[in-house]
Amino acid sequence: MMPDDFHQELSVGVVAARCGVAVSTIHFYEAQGFIQSWRTRGNQRRYAREVLRRVSIVKVAQRVGIPLASIKAALDSLPQGRTPTDRDWRKLSAQWQADLDQRIGRLTRLRDLLTGCIGCGCLSMKDCPLRNPWDELSERGAGPQLLEPGPA
Repeated sequence: MMPDDFHQELSVGVVAARCGVAVSTIHFYEAQGFIQSWRTRGNQRRYAREVLRRVSIVKVAQRVGIPLASIKAALDSLPQGRTPTDRDWRKLSAQWQADLDQRIGRLTRLRDLLTGCIGCGCLSMKDCPLRNPWDELSERGAGPQLLEPGPA
């Protein structure tokens, strides 16, 4: 049996508390188009219960590093006002998985390259794969060659 308030509209404070976020976060998500509200006669915001799941999806996606623009695009592909289903979540997470795999690969390569630079400090050594991968600046001499020359 469903609780009596299951179909009732929710205030911004209730949505924030139920989702574990600040009221300002709910306002931000609404301003960005992640969720929608309407106003009562007393000019108070009210939300459908479906926003609880939308906000939860945004928070989970953010936690794993999905940019807000990607989250927004994914949610825009769903019918507005409908509670995202388990099937929707599988579709969204599959879209994000390839992006996450690529980012993990890039970060792993970056971490491995960074190991060679730790302790060097100059970032212009002949082998520096991060700052000067082909050592083009070595022809200018030692030191920080990209800084503007100071007064003599």
